[in-house]
Amino acid sequence: MQVLQVQLEIGADPAEVGRARRWVRSRLAGSGMERDEPTAESLVLIVSELVTNAVVHAGCPAVLRILFGLGAADAGTVRVEVADACATPPSPRHARGDDTGGRGLELVDGLADRWGWQPEGAGKRVWCEVDRGPRGAGGRARAGAVAAPAAPALPGPCALARPA
Repeated sequence: MQVLQVQLEIGADPAEVGRARRWVRSRLAGSGMERDEPTAESLVLIVSELVTNAVVHAGCPAVLRILFGLGAADAGTVRVEVADACATPPSPRHARGDDTGGRGLELVDGLADRWGWQPEGAGKRVWCEVDRGPRGAGGRARAGAVAAPAAPALPGPCALARPA
């Protein structure tokens, strides 16, 4: 099976989150995924959360990468990766009722079949995978050591992770 990889450079500006959502919607349509397919909306939300985390918590440019066509030919796995130059690992939080932030990684955990992070040069790469098979998202394997293609190195300092 052939794997299609696309990527977008993200600036350290919260407005980039909306641009990333529009970009991923167009790439999903280009991959043959119907806009109303539940997996498509899950992927848009995942991208929104991971890009928001990179922009808000890392405070530095990032690279969004999507890989289509991983896994079995009848299922197909979509992998989303966001690499940034900040080495601080992602830190899942548990938001309380009125909190305006802190739900991003919980959403990713609930929507993705697998997710995790790994060091990448001086920074890190946060990734997740969504299976398009009959079961859809929810295979619920946990993050682990998964070989992945190298993301481009990102120069420059970043802000330390800080609560939103």
